[in-house]
Amino acid sequence: MKLFYRSIGTGEPIVILHGLYGSSDNWLTVGKAIALKNRIILLDQRNHGQSPHTASHNYALMSDDLDEFMKSENIQNPIIIGHSMGGKVAMRYCLEHPDKVKGLVVVDISPEEYTERKQSATSHLEEHRKIVNALLAVPLDSLESRNDADTNLSHSIPQTRIRQFLLKNLKRNKDGAFYWALNLDAIQQNLFALMEGINSKGYTYNGPTLFIKGSESDYITEESRNKIQNIFPNAQLRTIQDAGHWVHAEQTSKFVELVQNFLATV
Repeated sequence: MKLFYRSIGTGEPIVILHGLYGSSDNWLTVGKAIALKNRIILLDQRNHGQSPHTASHNYALMSDDLDEFMKSENIQNPIIIGHSMGGKVAMRYCLEHPDKVKGLVVVDISPEEYTERKQSATSHLEEHRKIVNALLAVPLDSLESRNDADTNLSHSIPQTRIRQFLLKNLKRNKDGAFYWALNLDAIQQNLFALMEGINSKGYTYNGPTLFIKGSESDYITEESRNKIQNIFPNAQLRTIQDAGHWVHAEQTSKFVELVQNFLATV
């Protein structure tokens, strides 16, 4: 699959993988901030942004997508930064291809199997089902403005920040009709697979690794730490205060500082 990407700067490569409902656009601010000595490559993963749509959507396929992309663009020994879904792709890729990666940054997600904390996993799954169902229920044919979509979504998703993030996926075609850049049907059909953890199959990634957690997020728990350390022996975990799951957007300057400090050691 030929993925859409954006490239900023020159130097050693850093590949950034967005999370569920995201796109390369969401990481432009962070990308520009850390592009002083590096080439930043921002991908749209399958079924997101301007990349192709497909009925299949799981971490094995997205890891293969990433490998195909790096081969086709001759990207060698990058540092990979991944948020949420993108973090799981990055973790899987590093475990499958440890010799192809210089370092890893995982943003607010854990490799743990969700069966180990069913209550939290169920909560996250239901949250995402609610979001996807709300997006699918927006009457695109009758929308006159983005504000109409926002009003519609507000009944199911009261948080303004989350709605604004989701509505970045609402586009107009050449005829002015609204459409979702996301492949919502594929995401809906594959949500359970997207909530699964990363099975290391006994492998480890021993390269330099940084996990960044938002203090108000529960995607990385105390129970996650042992799993992280077992699979990523050289991992360090840092917490950014007053941030939730979208830590890079909520505390951008603190996030950039952490990443830059890590890059200086790799």
